[in-house]
Amino acid sequence: MSKLTTAAKRMLLGRPFRSDSLGHTLLPKRIALPVFASDAMSSVAYAPEEIFLVLSVAGVSAYVYAPWVGLAVAFVMAVVVASYRQNVHAYPSGGGDYEVATTNLGPTAGLTVGSALLVDYVLTVAVSMSSAASNIGSAIPFVATHKVLFAVVAIALLTAMNLRGVRESGKAFAVPTYAFIFGMVVMLAWGLFRTVVLGEDLQAESAGFQLEAEDEHLYGLAFAFLIARAFSSGCAALTGVEAISNGVPAFRKPKSRNAATTLLMLGGIAIVLLMGIIILAQKLGIVYAHNTEHLIGAPEDYQQKTLIAQIAETVFQGFPIGFFFITTVTALILVLAANTAFNGFPVLGSILAQDRYLPRQLHTRGDRLAFSNGILFLSGAAIAFVVVFGAEVTKLIQLYIVGVFVSFVLSQTGMLRHWTRLLRTETDPAQRSRMHRSRVINAIGLSATGAVLIIVLITKFFAGAWIAILTMVSIFVVMKMIRRHYDSVARELDEHEWDGVLPSRSHSIVLVSRLHLPTRRALAYARATRPDTLEAITVNVDEADTRALVREWENSDITVPLKVIESPYREITKPVLDYVKRVRRDAPRDVVTVFIPEYVVGHWWEQILHNQSALRLKGRLLFEPGVMVTSVPWQLTSSTTRAKQAGEINAPGAVRRGYEDRV
Repeated sequence: MSKLTTAAKRMLLGRPFRSDSLGHTLLPKRIALPVFASDAMSSVAYAPEEIFLVLSVAGVSAYVYAPWVGLAVAFVMAVVVASYRQNVHAYPSGGGDYEVATTNLGPTAGLTVGSALLVDYVLTVAVSMSSAASNIGSAIPFVATHKVLFAVVAIALLTAMNLRGVRESGKAFAVPTYAFIFGMVVMLAWGLFRTVVLGEDLQAESAGFQLEAEDEHLYGLAFAFLIARAFSSGCAALTGVEAISNGVPAFRKPKSRNAATTLLMLGGIAIVLLMGIIILAQKLGIVYAHNTEHLIGAPEDYQQKTLIAQIAETVFQGFPIGFFFITTVTALILVLAANTAFNGFPVLGSILAQDRYLPRQLHTRGDRLAFSNGILFLSGAAIAFVVVFGAEVTKLIQLYIVGVFVSFVLSQTGMLRHWTRLLRTETDPAQRSRMHRSRVINAIGLSATGAVLIIVLITKFFAGAWIAILTMVSIFVVMKMIRRHYDSVARELDEHEWDGVLPSRSHSIVLVSRLHLPTRRALAYARATRPDTLEAITVNVDEADTRALVREWENSDITVPLKVIESPYREITKPVLDYVKRVRRDAPRDVVTVFIPEYVVGHWWEQILHNQSALRLKGRLLFEPGVMVTSVPWQLTSSTTRAKQAGEINAPGAVRRGYEDRV
């Protein structure tokens, strides 16, 4: 790695951590809450908004059902939190829903959960960043017109923060998360106090507008479908709950108890904020529409603010600092909400890679002990969704939550089987009583999440959920293929016994371009291996140069014969390959070793000028059976000078092998 690259990497990520310092990166509850719970808490910034948007199809009169829809969402959230507290205690290793489903329902169910969660984590980042752009756009018009750019830049910054390591990113996220909780509680308490206790008639800026409903006369099944669709959109508030069960290893000891406590705090705060926003928005008379053209009485240049922004502007009327504070912390929490996915996705990817369903690179920790490859993969996928869907929350929300409820259902089913299996062998009455209680909780969780999943599939499938389902199926198939490949490689390498038969003869070939020091070193090294046959070959791409080389070779003290291979089309790789294949055909039991002299340079730009032919040739020779390729390096002055000046070990993976990055 060049000094410039190393300096840039250290500036971006910081100095690497030793592997034995992993324990120091574990999180206390006060840091774990903002790290893992920001997604569920921040969803109150867009979940109530989506409920109002769906109900607006039937007109302003349908808003009367918003608190009841919110109450149903809050009930499901309470049930899910209670259910996942059982998961955390039963499976503290960090596999979460994937481990629960795999252990109790089999690999296919586990892989289904894994593919669903991977998609949902990506959409968590995309939705959170898009919603953050909308909220900031309520105060800054430039962001409203450049939402995609804002979301992409925000994802890149969050990626850089997470690459620095879990603990450092957690400290950075703690202040805005707690500021959001504080700001929302103050806003809701003050707003409800003024409207309920003081009896003030507070009216939002949109309260005087009329809504041009798409259909004001919905009855029977059509109206029930609308309520169900509003409920399914509001259930976006449940996303993020599963992240804690996937991230238990990141907690300090006792891990399970700390994770369960954090999960309880998450659920309590999210439910309070969700219901508070819905009730206060209704009291302020907020009218919210998909398109401002549907708002009757609104000015022509009216820019519709988000639900949170309208509440803050009304509650803190005459106190603009309060409005800007709420807008700022809401945008920040939405940006940081994606951090839940940045913590959950890499851990899940590492577990799937360990089980050979994903590339093994996802199981490796980076210099800062974070799963860097998983973080980068998540970032790239989220940016793709943001760009394709134009950072529009309403479009992305249709793809959202399908995956998380698939994992909820399979996880709760697995937990039922888990408790049933343990009850068959447990004899202690106290333990049996606890297991029965846990099984009842998980049974209620299965019923609730199963019902929600059915509603979500019915109401969102043609609205865009099919894209998420298709993506999950594709990931499932790809992971199956990856596992099949790894299994095939393992069988090929392990199932055959080593016969111990050595090659009958050794045939060594030294490639020659010029008679210089690297060539002499390669010849000396090849001779030291004591081959049965040793020869040097050169490819005739220039007649004059080849004749000069042959004369110089004959006049030297080298006794190894030099063969000239003709190349009418001035190629190097193909003539060498053909010659090696001919040697193999003439003596199939011989092993052929090709020695390639190579320059070692010290600067990145020198790499462009050297070693390209050797690299191509090695790449082709590696596919030839019975052929060994040996590089014989010759260090040029630039490489030796740099080694003396640097005096450091900074190769990729050096830290993980126990070396320090030192000078």
